Amino acid sequence: MNARPAERPVPTPRIASREEWTRERLALLEREKALNRQQDEVARARRALPWVRLDTDYVFDTLQGPRTLAALFGGRGQLLVQHFMLGPGWDAGCPSCSFMADHHDGLVPHLSQRDITLVAVSRAPLEEIERFRQRMGWRFPWVSSHGNSFNRDFGVSFTPEQRIDGKVPYNYKHLAFPHDEAPGISLFTRDAEGSVYHTYSTYGRGVEAMMGAYRLIDLAPKGRDEGHLPYPMAWVRHHDRYEQAPRASCCSSHP
Repeated sequence: MNARPAERPVPTPRIASREEWTRERLALLEREKALNRQQDEVARARRALPWVRLDTDYVFDTLQGPRTLAALFGGRGQLLVQHFMLGPGWDAGCPSCSFMADHHDGLVPHLSQRDITLVAVSRAPLEEIERFRQRMGWRFPWVSSHGNSFNRDFGVSFTPEQRIDGKVPYNYKHLAFPHDEAPGISLFTRDAEGSVYHTYSTYGRGVEAMMGAYRLIDLAPKGRDEGHLPYPMAWVRHHDRYEQAPRASCCSSHP
Protein backbone atom coordinates (compact mmCIF):
# COMPACT_ATOMS: atom_id res chain seq x y z
CA MET A 1 0.00 0.00 0.00
CA ASN A 2 1.42 3.34 -1.04
CA ALA A 3 1.92 6.21 1.39
CA ARG A 4 -0.19 9.30 1.02
CA PRO A 5 1.35 12.14 -0.99
CA ALA A 6 3.10 14.83 1.03
CA GLU A 7 0.69 17.49 2.24
CA ARG A 8 1.13 21.10 1.16
CA PRO A 9 1.85 23.51 4.01
CA VAL A 10 -0.64 26.03 5.32
CA PRO A 11 0.02 29.44 3.65
CA THR A 12 2.13 31.87 5.65
CA PRO A 13 -0.38 33.88 7.69
CA ARG A 14 -0.66 37.53 8.57
CA ILE A 15 -0.24 37.82 12.33
CA ALA A 16 -2.55 40.32 14.02
CA SER A 17 -3.69 41.28 17.47
CA ARG A 18 -7.05 39.99 18.69
CA GLU A 19 -8.50 43.49 18.21
CA GLU A 20 -7.32 43.68 14.59
CA TRP A 21 -8.61 40.17 13.91
CA THR A 22 -12.01 41.06 15.37
CA ARG A 23 -12.34 44.17 13.20
CA GLU A 24 -11.61 42.20 10.04
CA ARG A 25 -13.86 39.35 11.14
CA LEU A 26 -16.77 41.75 11.66
CA ALA A 27 -16.25 43.22 8.20
CA LEU A 28 -16.24 39.73 6.71
CA LEU A 29 -19.37 38.86 8.70
CA GLU A 30 -21.27 41.63 6.93
CA ARG A 31 -20.26 40.14 3.58
CA GLU A 32 -21.29 36.66 4.74
CA LYS A 33 -24.71 37.98 5.83
CA ALA A 34 -25.17 39.71 2.47
CA LEU A 35 -24.32 36.45 0.71
CA ASN A 36 -26.83 34.57 2.86
CA ARG A 37 -29.53 37.07 1.94
CA GLN A 38 -28.67 36.70 -1.74
CA GLN A 39 -28.79 32.91 -1.43
CA ASP A 40 -32.24 33.21 0.15
CA GLU A 41 -33.39 35.35 -2.78
CA VAL A 42 -32.06 32.81 -5.29
CA ALA A 43 -33.78 29.99 -3.36
CA ARG A 44 -37.10 31.84 -3.60
CA ALA A 45 -36.59 32.30 -7.34
CA ARG A 46 -35.76 28.60 -7.65
CA ARG A 47 -38.99 27.63 -5.90
CA ALA A 48 -40.90 29.99 -8.19
CA LEU A 49 -39.78 28.17 -11.35
CA PRO A 50 -42.67 26.58 -13.27
CA TRP A 51 -43.11 22.81 -13.18
CA VAL A 52 -43.00 20.46 -16.16
CA ARG A 53 -45.37 17.52 -16.15
CA LEU A 54 -43.71 14.23 -17.10
CA ASP A 55 -45.51 12.16 -19.67
CA THR A 56 -42.94 9.34 -19.89
CA ASP A 57 -43.59 6.34 -17.64
CA TYR A 58 -40.03 5.63 -16.55
CA VAL A 59 -39.54 2.22 -14.95
CA PHE A 60 -36.40 1.51 -12.89
CA ASP A 61 -34.80 -1.69 -11.67
CA THR A 62 -34.71 -1.73 -7.86
CA LEU A 63 -34.01 -4.29 -5.16
CA GLN A 64 -37.78 -4.53 -4.71
CA GLY A 65 -38.39 -5.17 -8.41
CA PRO A 66 -39.42 -2.79 -11.21
CA ARG A 67 -40.63 0.58 -9.92
CA THR A 68 -41.98 3.65 -11.70
CA LEU A 69 -40.62 7.12 -11.03
CA ALA A 70 -43.77 7.87 -9.04
CA ALA A 71 -43.13 4.80 -6.86
CA LEU A 72 -39.62 6.03 -6.05
CA PHE A 73 -41.19 8.84 -4.00
CA GLY A 74 -41.89 6.22 -1.33
CA GLY A 75 -45.15 7.91 -0.33
CA ARG A 76 -43.58 11.36 0.06
CA GLY A 77 -44.36 14.43 -2.00
CA GLN A 78 -40.84 15.33 -3.16
CA LEU A 79 -38.05 13.33 -4.78
CA LEU A 80 -34.37 14.29 -4.90
CA VAL A 81 -32.33 12.35 -7.47
CA GLN A 82 -28.57 12.19 -7.60
CA HIS A 83 -27.52 11.38 -11.17
CA PHE A 84 -24.62 9.13 -10.20
CA MET A 85 -21.92 8.50 -12.81
CA LEU A 86 -21.80 4.71 -13.02
CA GLY A 87 -22.16 3.45 -16.56
CA PRO A 88 -22.65 -0.13 -17.76
CA GLY A 89 -19.47 -2.16 -17.38
CA TRP A 90 -17.63 0.34 -15.17
CA ASP A 91 -15.49 -1.18 -12.43
CA ALA A 92 -16.51 1.57 -9.98
CA GLY A 93 -18.52 4.74 -9.74
CA CYS A 94 -16.99 8.14 -10.36
CA PRO A 95 -14.95 9.17 -7.28
CA SER A 96 -16.49 12.65 -7.28
CA CYS A 97 -20.03 11.23 -7.37
CA SER A 98 -18.95 8.85 -4.62
CA PHE A 99 -17.71 11.84 -2.60
CA MET A 100 -21.24 13.23 -2.90
CA ALA A 101 -22.81 9.89 -2.00
CA ASP A 102 -20.71 9.56 1.16
CA HIS A 103 -22.96 12.27 2.63
CA HIS A 104 -26.28 10.56 1.88
CA ASP A 105 -26.88 7.99 4.61
CA GLY A 106 -26.85 10.63 7.33
CA LEU A 107 -29.14 12.90 5.30
CA VAL A 108 -31.88 10.38 4.50
CA PRO A 109 -33.76 10.42 7.85
CA HIS A 110 -33.63 14.22 8.04
CA LEU A 111 -34.78 14.76 4.46
CA SER A 112 -37.66 12.34 5.02
CA GLN A 113 -38.91 14.62 7.80
CA ARG A 114 -39.19 17.40 5.22
CA ASP A 115 -41.22 15.23 2.81
CA ILE A 116 -38.17 14.45 0.60
CA THR A 117 -37.04 11.03 -0.60
CA LEU A 118 -33.42 10.78 -1.77
CA VAL A 119 -32.54 8.28 -4.51
CA ALA A 120 -29.43 7.78 -6.60
CA VAL A 121 -29.93 6.76 -10.25
CA SER A 122 -27.30 5.26 -12.54
CA ARG A 123 -27.40 3.72 -15.99
CA ALA A 124 -25.40 0.64 -14.92
CA PRO A 125 -27.40 -2.58 -14.43
CA LEU A 126 -28.63 -3.11 -10.88
CA GLU A 127 -26.22 -5.95 -10.14
CA GLU A 128 -23.26 -3.68 -10.96
CA ILE A 129 -24.70 -0.92 -8.79
CA GLU A 130 -25.14 -3.35 -5.90
CA ARG A 131 -21.61 -4.69 -6.21
CA PHE A 132 -20.17 -1.19 -5.86
CA ARG A 133 -22.65 -0.12 -3.18
CA GLN A 134 -21.69 -3.10 -1.02
CA ARG A 135 -18.02 -2.29 -1.44
CA MET A 136 -18.65 1.30 -0.27
CA GLY A 137 -20.98 0.30 2.60
CA TRP A 138 -23.82 2.63 1.58
CA ARG A 139 -27.48 2.10 2.54
CA PHE A 140 -29.37 4.83 0.64
CA PRO A 141 -31.73 3.81 -2.20
CA TRP A 142 -29.93 3.41 -5.54
CA VAL A 143 -31.74 2.26 -8.67
CA SER A 144 -30.89 1.47 -12.28
CA SER A 145 -32.18 3.34 -15.32
CA HIS A 146 -30.50 0.81 -17.62
CA GLY A 147 -33.71 0.02 -19.49
CA ASN A 148 -35.08 3.53 -20.00
CA SER A 149 -34.18 6.99 -21.33
CA PHE A 150 -34.19 8.80 -17.96
CA ASN A 151 -30.47 9.67 -17.97
CA ARG A 152 -30.57 10.96 -21.54
CA ASP A 153 -33.77 12.92 -20.98
CA PHE A 154 -32.28 14.68 -17.98
CA GLY A 155 -28.98 15.50 -19.63
CA VAL A 156 -26.54 13.19 -17.86
CA SER A 157 -25.96 10.44 -20.46
CA PHE A 158 -24.88 11.11 -24.02
CA THR A 159 -25.15 9.09 -27.22
CA PRO A 160 -22.42 9.21 -29.89
CA GLU A 161 -24.84 11.16 -32.07
CA GLN A 162 -25.09 13.89 -29.42
CA ARG A 163 -21.34 14.46 -29.37
CA ILE A 164 -20.53 17.19 -31.89
CA ASP A 165 -16.94 18.43 -32.20
CA GLY A 166 -16.19 16.86 -28.82
CA LYS A 167 -19.08 18.69 -27.15
CA VAL A 168 -22.30 17.35 -25.62
CA PRO A 169 -25.53 19.01 -24.41
CA TYR A 170 -24.70 19.44 -20.71
CA ASN A 171 -25.70 22.08 -18.15
CA TYR A 172 -27.99 23.79 -20.68
CA LYS A 173 -25.13 24.40 -23.13
CA HIS A 174 -22.97 22.44 -25.56
CA LEU A 175 -19.80 21.81 -23.59
CA ALA A 176 -16.67 19.71 -23.99
CA PHE A 177 -17.10 16.67 -21.74
CA PRO A 178 -14.83 13.62 -21.83
CA HIS A 179 -17.31 10.93 -20.81
CA ASP A 180 -20.69 9.53 -21.80
CA GLU A 181 -22.03 9.96 -18.25
CA ALA A 182 -22.17 13.20 -16.23
CA PRO A 183 -23.19 14.27 -12.71
CA GLY A 184 -26.30 16.17 -11.74
CA ILE A 185 -29.15 16.63 -9.28
CA SER A 186 -32.84 16.69 -10.20
CA LEU A 187 -35.92 17.45 -8.10
CA PHE A 188 -39.46 16.19 -8.69
CA THR A 189 -42.83 16.55 -7.02
CA ARG A 190 -46.22 14.93 -7.49
CA ASP A 191 -49.79 16.04 -7.03
CA ALA A 192 -52.71 14.38 -5.27
CA GLU A 193 -53.67 12.54 -8.47
CA GLY A 194 -50.19 11.02 -8.74
CA SER A 195 -48.89 13.07 -11.67
CA VAL A 196 -45.13 13.71 -11.49
CA TYR A 197 -43.53 17.06 -12.26
CA HIS A 198 -39.92 18.07 -12.84
CA THR A 199 -39.17 21.19 -10.77
CA TYR A 200 -35.39 21.71 -10.90
CA SER A 201 -32.07 20.30 -12.11
CA THR A 202 -28.52 21.48 -11.55
CA TYR A 203 -25.21 20.35 -13.02
CA GLY A 204 -21.53 21.31 -12.98
CA ARG A 205 -20.67 23.12 -9.75
CA GLY A 206 -24.35 23.04 -8.81
CA VAL A 207 -23.85 19.51 -7.51
CA GLU A 208 -21.75 20.95 -4.68
CA ALA A 209 -25.10 21.32 -2.90
CA MET A 210 -24.62 17.65 -1.96
CA MET A 211 -20.97 18.03 -0.89
CA GLY A 212 -21.17 19.17 2.72
CA ALA A 213 -17.50 18.36 3.27
CA TYR A 214 -16.57 21.11 0.81
CA ARG A 215 -18.42 23.68 2.93
CA LEU A 216 -16.22 22.72 5.89
CA ILE A 217 -13.05 22.60 3.79
CA ASP A 218 -13.83 26.15 2.64
CA LEU A 219 -13.74 27.28 6.30
CA ALA A 220 -10.24 25.89 6.88
CA PRO A 221 -7.06 28.00 6.47
CA LYS A 222 -5.92 26.17 3.34
CA GLY A 223 -9.37 26.15 1.75
CA ARG A 224 -9.79 23.79 -1.19
CA ASP A 225 -6.11 24.15 -2.12
CA GLU A 226 -6.79 22.85 -5.63
CA GLY A 227 -5.00 25.51 -7.70
CA HIS A 228 -1.93 23.33 -8.22
CA LEU A 229 -3.97 20.29 -9.28
CA PRO A 230 -4.70 19.38 -12.93
CA TYR A 231 -8.43 19.94 -12.30
CA PRO A 232 -10.71 20.58 -9.29
CA MET A 233 -11.35 17.49 -7.17
CA ALA A 234 -8.32 15.69 -8.59
CA TRP A 235 -7.48 14.81 -4.99
CA VAL A 236 -10.76 12.93 -4.40
CA ARG A 237 -10.63 9.13 -4.09
CA HIS A 238 -13.17 6.51 -3.15
CA HIS A 239 -13.19 6.56 0.64
CA ASP A 240 -11.56 3.11 0.77
CA ARG A 241 -8.74 4.15 -1.58
CA TYR A 242 -7.14 7.14 0.09
CA GLU A 243 -4.02 5.19 1.06
CA GLN A 244 -3.39 4.17 -2.53
CA ALA A 245 -1.46 6.07 -5.19
CA PRO A 246 -3.33 8.98 -6.82
CA ARG A 247 -5.13 8.25 -10.06
CA ALA A 248 -4.69 10.39 -13.14
CA SER A 249 -8.34 11.38 -13.56
CA CYS A 250 -11.71 11.33 -11.84
CA CYS A 251 -13.05 8.69 -14.22
CA SER A 252 -10.10 7.95 -16.51
CA SER A 253 -10.29 4.21 -15.84
CA HIS A 254 -13.85 3.99 -17.14
CA PRO A 255 -14.60 2.93 -20.70
